[in-house]
Amino acid sequence: MWKSMAFAVATSLLVYISRASLRKPGSHGFYRFFAWECILVLFLLNVHLWFIDPFSWHQLIAWTLLFASLVPLALGVRSLRTRGQPAEERAGDPSLLAFEKTTALVATGIYAYIRHPLYGSLLLLVWGIFFKAPALLGGLLTLVATAFLIATARADEQECIRFFGADYQEYMQRTKRFIPLLF
Repeated sequence: MWKSMAFAVATSLLVYISRASLRKPGSHGFYRFFAWECILVLFLLNVHLWFIDPFSWHQLIAWTLLFASLVPLALGVRSLRTRGQPAEERAGDPSLLAFEKTTALVATGIYAYIRHPLYGSLLLLVWGIFFKAPALLGGLLTLVATAFLIATARADEQECIRFFGADYQEYMQRTKRFIPLLF
């Protein structure tokens, strides 16, 4: 019962945060909402098993991925806030969250290696949650969340090309999407 209530409350919060993006299908926030929903469902499915058999192989993988997800999150948010120069010219796009309204292309710090540290963080998070209790349903949710996060990144790249132009296209040539030197 508590999981249903938690799902309803968390979904309401996610809908509120994503309300502008949900009115704009194809935007990065539109796809991100569905990735968040998959992550939420997966979390609620597995939360009761988080501390069962803490030294099993899958729990060790899970904790490694969960803690690793904090690194690109912290470094990415910090870079956007300190180097992104949010300004009014992007305030006209209500589908962007406050820290996404950058006017300077951030290509230093973690962004020198990967274009999407925040979505990379969510990928590590979803796979970490999956490994808490690997199962078929969880695997399907994880794959769907992964697909939505890839769609989120692609949509975000198109939005950045529209705003930053050739500078962003050149930046895309030197960086990978989620994993330095690989992907």
